Amino acid sequence: MVPSFSSLSLLACESCQLGKHTRVSFPKRLNNRAKSPFELVHTDVWGPCRTASTLGFQYFVTFIDDYSRCTWLFLMKNRTELFSIFQKFYAEIQTQFNISIRVLRSDNAREYFSAPFTSFMSQHGIIHQSSCAHTPQQNGVVERKNRHLVETARTLLLHSHVPFRFWGDAVLTACYLINRMPSSVLHDQIPHSLLFPDQPLYFLPPRVFGCTCFVHILTPGRDKLSARATKCIFLGYSRLQKGYRCYSSETHRYFLSTDVTFFEDSPFFSTSESLPISEVLPLLIISPLDAVPSRPLQVYHRRHRVAVPLSLATVPADSPPIPSASPAPALPPSTDLPITLQQGNRSTRNPHPIYNFLSYHRLSSPYSAFVSAISSVSLPKSTPEALSHPGWRQAIVDEMAALHFNGTWDLVVLPSGKSTVGCRWVYTIKVGPDGQVDRLKARLVAKGYTQVYGSDYGDTFSPLAKIASVRLLLSMAAMRSWPLYQLDIKNAFLHGDLAEEVYMEQPPGFVAQGESGLVCRLRRSLYGLKQSPRAWFSRFSSVVQEFGMFRSTADHSVFYHHNSSGQCIYLVVYVDDIVITGSDQNGIQNLKQHLFTHFQTKDLGKLKYFLGIEIAQSSSGVVLSQRKYALDILEETGMLDCKLVDTPMDPNVKLIPGQGEPLGDPGRYRRLVGKLNYLTITRPDISFPVSVVSQFLQSPWDSHWDVVIRILRYIKSTPGQGVLYENRGHTQVVGYTDADCAGSPTNRRSTSGYCVFIGGNLISWKSKKQDVVARSSAEAEYRAMALATCELIWLKHLLRELRFGKDEQMKLICDNQAALHIASNPVFHERTKHIEVDCHFIREKIASGCVATSFVNSNDQLADIFTKSLRGPRIKYICNKLGAYNIYAPA
Repeated sequence: MVPSFSSLSLLACESCQLGKHTRVSFPKRLNNRAKSPFELVHTDVWGPCRTASTLGFQYFVTFIDDYSRCTWLFLMKNRTELFSIFQKFYAEIQTQFNISIRVLRSDNAREYFSAPFTSFMSQHGIIHQSSCAHTPQQNGVVERKNRHLVETARTLLLHSHVPFRFWGDAVLTACYLINRMPSSVLHDQIPHSLLFPDQPLYFLPPRVFGCTCFVHILTPGRDKLSARATKCIFLGYSRLQKGYRCYSSETHRYFLSTDVTFFEDSPFFSTSESLPISEVLPLLIISPLDAVPSRPLQVYHRRHRVAVPLSLATVPADSPPIPSASPAPALPPSTDLPITLQQGNRSTRNPHPIYNFLSYHRLSSPYSAFVSAISSVSLPKSTPEALSHPGWRQAIVDEMAALHFNGTWDLVVLPSGKSTVGCRWVYTIKVGPDGQVDRLKARLVAKGYTQVYGSDYGDTFSPLAKIASVRLLLSMAAMRSWPLYQLDIKNAFLHGDLAEEVYMEQPPGFVAQGESGLVCRLRRSLYGLKQSPRAWFSRFSSVVQEFGMFRSTADHSVFYHHNSSGQCIYLVVYVDDIVITGSDQNGIQNLKQHLFTHFQTKDLGKLKYFLGIEIAQSSSGVVLSQRKYALDILEETGMLDCKLVDTPMDPNVKLIPGQGEPLGDPGRYRRLVGKLNYLTITRPDISFPVSVVSQFLQSPWDSHWDVVIRILRYIKSTPGQGVLYENRGHTQVVGYTDADCAGSPTNRRSTSGYCVFIGGNLISWKSKKQDVVARSSAEAEYRAMALATCELIWLKHLLRELRFGKDEQMKLICDNQAALHIASNPVFHERTKHIEVDCHFIREKIASGCVATSFVNSNDQLADIFTKSLRGPRIKYICNKLGAYNIYAPA
């Protein structure tokens, strides 16, 4: 035996190093603090926070002077603002202290090593020290400071029950207070006093964060009996003005004032006040060494419709970040500039609030409650967010129970040579017969776009109800005063059996314990699969026809039944949403019972909400609108407070490819244009501009984006506008058709436009670029007439099957005499021989008496709005003639 084993630790053993290696103990930092101000500055970026602040901030960056431990904190909306913030911080230190920063210490975040940042550091001779990978303790000064700031901010918020959307104000206040408190690192000296020995600690006495306060109102022209103060919440201190920072939840404004009275023992928010789920989640701390996603983690929740004034909410990314000469925290420039420098921002009231263009005074009490209910619940955007909410979590659990009950899949080992289909959760809100939110619905949807034809699926075609068919049935109900009912089939696609062998991944958040390597062998059809709609519709169609209903040959999603006494029942189905109307009330009840016996069907009562369309019924008629959908688009794009315009597209603007600069995120353009396309279901006035911007989906540029933004500004002026259907005393079918001549500056193709009225109600419309170049205006008009004639014939076929109205001649109205003469003249000549097919088609319909053409003056051409950009008064005139109606228009 060796007497001493101490020497064994010095043996150079490679196996021991590989098998037993540990991290080196981190040395304590003793007496090596900087000897002068700004000799060493620590910095780090914190975020993203899952809850955006009231002004849209999700990050903050801190700069800490190692000598005084004084902290500067700047809020950021995204990490790319870091370089501009540091530039201004560096310039301010030079100006205020006549000192240059010598050393900057940070972690290895990408923002600190961008080309502009690195170039700036080398030009100014600043040494940039960075911590080793996965060694945050080397940047421990700022890491601990960020933890101190966040813990203090969280404590401030929780103590006074302040919603977490005010976390930006809380962290700024925490920085302000910490800079003015003794520090053990400084041997109980105060950072502010160490760096600013001649300045007082406080220019104003500190107050309790989140308490109730009253700000004196200085607005001139007030009534003598009006209130002299407004009730606010105290949120911190101003940096550039000697005043307190207060926020009014009533007007959604920030106030900076010294004329403030505080009730420090009275929190503004009571403990009984319930907070939305997005505001009770803890503030998220993400280490710079953690993987930072490309998109900020957000909690999507419905904010107040007028969250903050426009001047506060739209702080440009390149605006000065307000570097602090004193340890006081930085605030947005629009609120802290002296009044003389605010240049018109003296009043921070939003000049274009959405409530100026939206009113509910015309609605009945039940319908008003309904539109409020459908706007009160927001949809989660991710599975973790849904699982954190009790209501959505229960909806997911219920859906999983239904899937297991129906034997939708078996867990098996994936056979070799087979691939799996992914899946995701989709969330919807179901509204009950009383207009209130009935339940939250979670639906498991397969990612069918990854299926391979011939292997995972075969035939896929399944008819979907045309929107024109839906509008026609709603118009028929309005003209005959029939009630409209809505049914919902629970787990509709689970009623179809799968013939193919399809394997799917286990649902997100519900992977079976100990069986993570297994996949789902699908036995029943599932939402999202290519073959599911066909399987479900085949099953539903057979059940409905068993009742004695007939399927329309013009639209296979429309079913009808006529009894011997002349009473009728009509049904239209769109996937699993069903609308029923007709004059036979007993037959409708029997049909409902028949469906109840075959499917898990929920009777939603009177029709109010269908495919995102709000249906308001009264004795005067039926109004279709997409108010909620339009407001959601405006809110998602941050355009709720925008300035409005009276036209959706500038008549002088002609869009061409490659105009301006290419968009950095073309997917955002495509998603927004897709949503606008769906909005045209009830908004014929935006059909043309939306069709124009849809032509640049492949390669959008900033000039195209500007036009899309203009459409949103136009929508804001009338977000609740829709289409009115009423009984006008006839059922005649009339179509208006129009075309521009070589309107496209790129390829000189023309645009066809038409609109069709049945009984004076607008049923169908379209704006479509022609496939070929027209050699004359007459030819362009003639092609538009052929397109409109096809729509007229289809609608006539559908009306005959439904036995609605008189079988009378349809009218086709055009404003081009040459096209009308060609349609009536049986002689072909040089101008028309190349469009012989269209000529034969239209002439045949005219000769048979199916269609009669008529001339209209261009001033009365209603299809004009579908072929070109018009001025504001002209748009209002045509919309009025089309039957556009806004029940939400302010009084």
